[in-house]
Amino acid sequence: MNFEVPEDIQLFLGEIDQFIDDKIKPLENSDDNIRFFDHRREDARTDWDRDGLPNEEWEALLRKAKDLSIEAGIFNYPFPKEFGGRDGGNLGMALIREHLAAKGLGLHNDLQNEHSIVGNNIALLLMLNYGTEEQKSEWLDGMASARQGFAFGITEPEHGSDATHMETAAVRDGDDWIINGEKTWNTGVHIADADMVMARTSGQPGEAAGITAFLVPMQAQGVKIEEYLWTFNMPSDHARVSFTDVRVPHGSIFGGEGKGLMVIQHFFNENRIRQAASSLGAAQYCVNEAVQHARQRKPFGKALATNQGIQFPLVELNARCEMLRALIHKTAWLMDRDGAFSVSDKVSMCNYQANRLCCEAADFAMQVHGGMGYSRYKPFEHIYRHHRRYRITEGADEIQIRRAAGYLFGFMNQKKPKGVE
Repeated sequence: MNFEVPEDIQLFLGEIDQFIDDKIKPLENSDDNIRFFDHRREDARTDWDRDGLPNEEWEALLRKAKDLSIEAGIFNYPFPKEFGGRDGGNLGMALIREHLAAKGLGLHNDLQNEHSIVGNNIALLLMLNYGTEEQKSEWLDGMASARQGFAFGITEPEHGSDATHMETAAVRDGDDWIINGEKTWNTGVHIADADMVMARTSGQPGEAAGITAFLVPMQAQGVKIEEYLWTFNMPSDHARVSFTDVRVPHGSIFGGEGKGLMVIQHFFNENRIRQAASSLGAAQYCVNEAVQHARQRKPFGKALATNQGIQFPLVELNARCEMLRALIHKTAWLMDRDGAFSVSDKVSMCNYQANRLCCEAADFAMQVHGGMGYSRYKPFEHIYRHHRRYRITEGADEIQIRRAAGYLFGFMNQKKPKGVE
């Protein structure tokens, strides 16, 4: 057994740090861009008069950072070499996302909208796996430069955790399909070129087969953004979108007719381990900041750190970080070695444990910092609000535990998730 971080990843982390110092920090500190990260961040980022969407200036700044990282060859790390990438795998991405999140808030990595100088472009990886040659020709170049992309229309107002029950349906009409239904928490449609809409094309509710993924242009007739949903974590680009007699060609099917659930599961599985790594990094940041503050703050004439009421909770949180780090690294490594779906139970364990840990670490960091911890002058409330979302998205805690239980008690005989061939 060897627990050393692979040399190529160590070198890349050093390259990332140098890039942040040379390019990202100067941009962050120019033109009052720091307003997007200090106590003004929520107001500066949010267009309160435009349905609470991200402010245009905020998204333009993220675009600048992304362009710099693409130019430096940093952004495309997980992409294949033919797309300017480095063939980065799950272990590499887990280590990178943990490393970036552990730095705290900054233009290098803002998880509120999944922005990062190292792209988490799951859509491109899905396109390589499931796209037709025509779709790849249309999408890949634009996706590699982050100038083109699609959103994911999965959840419905009446159907969330169980993706096999959905009322959105598509009916064949010659060489076309006609889609009717509604999606919610449809993130990023305000800037997406298309929406990957999951619709039942055959079978019965509850069956894995018969759900088809369609790439639906956002400008297609019958597509309507009904509202943007305001959340605990603003700004919010999560929309409720309706589809009324939307006609798309047969060639818009993504991943094969009736095989959309496999695409969803691949998306979730890849994103869950990366979410877990991000939550771990953010949790470690909160612990480190709380320890530093406890050593410096001296109420009643002695450092907070001398009190066991402060020591013991932070030791427990730090111990959980250490144990979870080992599991996340091992799980990501196994995914690279044996396939994305080889350790789905461990992916679920990593995900719900890390997301819970981050929320607890942020909460206790607030407590250690007292009134300032509760304020927006410290980043803990921001970290808490973001990572609290992770305990619901990509599969709620309870769904993750249910999956792990299925493997533990033998209720799930297949190693791959439902719908995966």
